[in-house]
Formats: sequence, C-alpha cells, structure tokens
Amino acid sequence: MARHLPRAELLAGLPEILASPKDGGRVDGIVVRPASEQRQEVESIGISLARGLEGDHWAKGCWMSTEDGQPHPDVQICIMSSRCIALIAQDRDNWAPAGDNLFVDMDLTPSNLPPGTQLSVGTAVIEITDTPHKGCAKFIQRYGRDACVFVNMDDGDKYKLRGIYARVVKDGQLSLGDTMKKLA
Repeated sequence: MARHLPRAELLAGLPEILASPKDGGRVDGIVVRPASEQRQEVESIGISLARGLEGDHWAKGCWMSTEDGQPHPDVQICIMSSRCIALIAQDRDNWAPAGDNLFVDMDLTPSNLPPGTQLSVGTAVIEITDTPHKGCAKFIQRYGRDACVFVNMDDGDKYKLRGIYARVVKDGQLSLGDTMKKLA
C-alpha cells in the first residue's frame, strides 16, 4: 500500500473529483468480491437482479438483509468515483481493496444522481438507492484515518465521496470503458 495521505492533500484533490462528468461517466474499474477480503478485478461481467455482479458474495449474503433473510437489493452494487479512489489509493493497484464493485468517472453527488435515478451501463440498467455508503474500520486500515474522515464527514458526505449503492433493474453485461448514462 502507498503512504496514507494527510487530510490537507486529500482536500486539495477535491476540485478534481468534483469536476467529474455529470453524465456519460466511464467505467474505470470492475471488482468482484468472491468472499470476504477477496477481490478479483475483471474486464467484463454479467450483472443481474438475482445475483448482482456474477460471482460477487452479495448473492451469498451481505451485511444488509430483507425480512426473509435474503441479500438486500438496495446494497447490491457499490459504486465509487474513480477520481476519488485514485486520489486516496494513489496507485491503481490499490483500488480494489476499497471493496466497491464499480469505479466510475462520474459525479455521484445526490444533486446529480438522487436515489431513484436509473442509469444504463453496458446492456444493464441500475438504479441508485438511498442506503448510505460509509467508510469503516477496514477503510481506515487500508487508506488511513484522514481518508475515512475525508469521505465520511462534511463535504465528503455531502458529495458521497465514499460512494453510493445501486440495485439492478435490468440484467445485462458491462465492461471496462463502458459509458454510464442517466435514463430519462
């Protein structure tokens, strides 16, 4: 892992993160989590209502469940800004430990992508949910306390720097370099 950046350096990178495209964002990373603490970066993957990302542990159970014990669809897909993770991780090889499924060069703020917004990506359609996505003890261990404060507090929370959750609306296939577009 690269050195952990202090808060001042992270804050200096905020304008670049906020300059992300409002629409037509590019998929810069796809990560499958086969089991806890395992990460597999892929170039292309199937995505479905039933399984989330093909092979991801979400379908086997996750931290949030429905009343009948099934994995909750509101946390099916984790999305983080590729500009934000690039700043925090410093090295492209350090993105996957964040635990997100998709790293996208797109404005993830609630003013741009409020809950309920549907997005096409590859041949799939996903919908932004209102479940908060926060940095945790594992995020601190991987990227430092200042990075966790940066993504969780004040402007970080306001701009959803830690990321957002989405659910699958239409099964499909997505690949690195695909464009994520808002649907009308």
